[in-house]
Formats: sequence, structure tokens, C-alpha cells
Amino acid sequence: MILIIGGEGSGKRTYARGLDYSDEQMADGVIDERPVIYHLENLVSKDWEHAEDLLEALLKKEVVICNEVGSGVIPAERNLRKSREATGRLCILLAQRATSVVRLVCGIPMVIK
Repeated sequence: MILIIGGEGSGKRTYARGLDYSDEQMADGVIDERPVIYHLENLVSKDWEHAEDLLEALLKKEVVICNEVGSGVIPAERNLRKSREATGRLCILLAQRATSVVRLVCGIPMVIK
């Protein structure tokens, strides 16, 4: 599994397309039969208390794409803070088991694992 992370609009999906995945192969925030999932942070935010339960299903994906949520202003609302924390913790687990981790900044990929 390849984990692709980066800020909103940083070119993560474009990078995945360069890995020969089409838009039809990418699931937007849902786990289904498609090999790529993007907007992982949205999936986690639906039920952040059980985010780690998603790990095994995500490890079966070929590519997982997630917006970085650990930077910037800390939300005042508790659920948003907890969702961001759960997303970060899940990404740590994914990164540990990923074959490759790529961070995109301004469309430039940096392979960090």
C-alpha cells in the first residue's frame, strides 16, 4: 500500500493518476472495491472513535490518500479536534505498514518512506 499525504490541493490525486490509476478507480471517502481511496480524513470524521477499526480494510488498498490535518489552527470544537487526532493516529499506523509514503507539496512529491 502506498500512503499519499499532503495539504488540500497539493496534487495528491494527480500523483496517483501518474501511478496509472484513473478517477474511476478512486473512491471518495468510502471503502469499496476500488483500489484507491482519497479523502481518508472525511471517512474518519464520520466515526472518529472507531478510526483504527478501518486499518485492516485500508491496508488492502493499493493507495490511500489523505489530506494533512495536523497543521494550522486547532479547531475549537471538540469533535473536530478528536477527528483530526484520530486521522493522524491512523496515518501513523498506515505509514508504519505502507510500502511507500509520499508527501506532496505544491505538486512536488517527496518520498519519505
